[in-house]
Amino acid sequence: MSVFNSMRINASGLTLERMKLDVISSNIANVNTTRTEEGGPYQRKEVVFQEMVEKAQNTVSGLGQRITSGVKVTGIREDQEGLRSVYDPTHVDADENGYVLMPNVNLLDEMVKLIEAQRTYEANATALKASKSMLNKAIEITKG
Repeated sequence: MSVFNSMRINASGLTLERMKLDVISSNIANVNTTRTEEGGPYQRKEVVFQEMVEKAQNTVSGLGQRITSGVKVTGIREDQEGLRSVYDPTHVDADENGYVLMPNVNLLDEMVKLIEAQRTYEANATALKASKSMLNKAIEITKG
């Protein structure tokens, strides 16, 4: 793996984790949102991603190889399950029986995912810094 490929992989990881942090923050901010523009309560969102794979031709064997070049965000999906029904007859959005549909956001789960995304972001940033340092050392060596 070249230094440039490792930097590309780390950069794509940073982009993914940043997107996750944004989506998780949105989920946390809307933990009590019972009315959205689409109607109904806020639906928890999550980032969907996949591995980016390049095909390379092996010059010795002539066979194709799969080379990972990072990850890419393919979308953001709404979690359609688990809306909570809470009894609160004084709430503006309560039905005729006094129940309010609440978002399917679990604050504790979101906080765990937030910490995980932060740590992964930090790990990618550290690896990117190490790759950059190796590249700088290689340049210094070639200068003589």
